Amino acid sequence: MSPRRFFVDRAAGILVLLLVAGGIYLFFNNRAAEPINSHADLIHINSPRPNQSVASPLTILGEARGNWFFEASFPVFLTDWDGRIIAQGIATAKSEWMTTDLVPFEATLTFTVDKNTYSNRGTLILQKDNPSGLSIYDDALEIPVVFTGVTGNTNPPPIACTQEAKICPDGSAVGRVGPNCEFAPCP
Repeated sequence: MSPRRFFVDRAAGILVLLLVAGGIYLFFNNRAAEPINSHADLIHINSPRPNQSVASPLTILGEARGNWFFEASFPVFLTDWDGRIIAQGIATAKSEWMTTDLVPFEATLTFTVDKNTYSNRGTLILQKDNPSGLSIYDDALEIPVVFTGVTGNTNPPPIACTQEAKICPDGSAVGRVGPNCEFAPCP
């Protein structure tokens, strides 16, 4: 192999290595630069804050970019732990909404939550108004909330009984009679 060929091959190998390393660097550097909250520039919520305790009536305050609204409003939903909608309403712009700037809004939701529901957690959903119906324009911000006055599941967990019958000293068998895996008395 000629010295010239050796250096050309070596240079090509180093160039490929540098390109791969640069690609890896750019990939990880761009991923780290992605915002944690992808909606941070579109909508800001002042109240309620994530995981805040809420009660009815719930007043929602914040600001959103003008394109989040249509005809100065957008829909708002409140769901329980199971995803059931327990309240819905409309957030209304408090100033001129036909802008790309942030526009203050307000909404009030009245709701009731079953006090014995499985969990006291729910979700507030602020949905971008999309009169076009095209899914590429759909967007929503979900905020976890905690309902006040909801105790959650207070029922004890079910008991699993390991035996179905008990052999008595006289050789007879008895079955279960109570909810706590109790056996009937032996004869």
